[in-house]
Amino acid sequence: MASDRATILIVDDMPDNLALVSGLLTPDYHVKVAISGAKALQICHPHAPDLILLDIMMPEMDGFEVLRRLRADPATAGIPVIFLTALADARDEERGFALGAVDYITKPISPPTLLARVRSHTALARQTSVLRTLAGKLAHYLPPQLYQSIFEGRQEVAIRAERKMLTVFFSDIKDFTQTTDEMEPEDLTYLINDYFSEMSRIALDHGATIDKFIGDAMLVFFGDPESRGEKGDALQCVRMAVAMQRHMAVLQRRWATHGFNKPFHMRIGIHTGYCNVGNFGSEQRMDYTIIGGAVNLAARLQQAGEADGILLSHKTYTLVSDEFEALERAPLLVKGIAREIRCFALQGVLADTLQDPHFIVRSQPGLQLSVDVRLEGAARDEAVRTLSEALATLQGGPAS
Repeated sequence: MASDRATILIVDDMPDNLALVSGLLTPDYHVKVAISGAKALQICHPHAPDLILLDIMMPEMDGFEVLRRLRADPATAGIPVIFLTALADARDEERGFALGAVDYITKPISPPTLLARVRSHTALARQTSVLRTLAGKLAHYLPPQLYQSIFEGRQEVAIRAERKMLTVFFSDIKDFTQTTDEMEPEDLTYLINDYFSEMSRIALDHGATIDKFIGDAMLVFFGDPESRGEKGDALQCVRMAVAMQRHMAVLQRRWATHGFNKPFHMRIGIHTGYCNVGNFGSEQRMDYTIIGGAVNLAARLQQAGEADGILLSHKTYTLVSDEFEALERAPLLVKGIAREIRCFALQGVLADTLQDPHFIVRSQPGLQLSVDVRLEGAARDEAVRTLSEALATLQGGPAS
């Protein structure tokens, strides 16, 4: 099909050369021509050709400079370039390859050689483009740090794990089942994807490794494949958690304006400890993840935490106490761990939202409150009824 034909840009200041090469390629390719380096650079935007045949000896801007500019521009850096040249000096050839040329064809041009080289490099360019597109899609299924290290050859893709000190973050949505029970599938899809998208953006901004999403839960860690050190990883994780909870207040307002009168509220647990991190699974299917008691403890902290709050283990709090304040809570008894677990509720998590006159936020032990005072209609009535019932219960009497 005509649409499948590759586009070749021929750059040469000699009309006879342009006519010769164009005549050879036109039956099988879309051909564009440029009589100068500057014109060639213009033609490459906005639609880059699949291959460039570039003369070296041209006035004003020679082929070497054209190639240097192509490689410096992200939009054209990947275009394969073949030099067409009468230069036979090995140093010129070496210079061209150093700049990023993929091949050389010497003048006078041999038609069979030209066609064979163009056919080979256009096919390779198409395959490279397909692989690049596929790699970009697969990147969405891997943590960016892992994806980068694999493609740079720093990460071995094999069943292997090592023991490392990590700071583990675990979050979920409080009362998720009850909150979403009566939602339409489309509404639930919108809310959960909006939630995960926003939280993932914050996680990546802080350099976190996103392990996985488990239903409404999110497992994230710091310390592998890159680490800031034990203290630095813990600090960055807690900073991320605070940023997430504060942004949740923004999301809750946004969801309320879209008519969702039961916005999500997130609980977060964080623990620093040794984990086994690496590739687990089989030769056919493996998963880069973390396992160990530290992961389970972070999950238990999350379960014991308050909505809109962050619960830290003693280990994590000792690492971040210079920057953050926390209130020690009653120790936890965790299945599988004989000792009691000291835990600390982070203070001032929603401090920024307290200044918003449209949003009432209060946080203290046993009380987590966030109300958008702009609620209207049925959503406002439901909020008033919920608050009245809670107040009546606290006062020891039935709800009116």
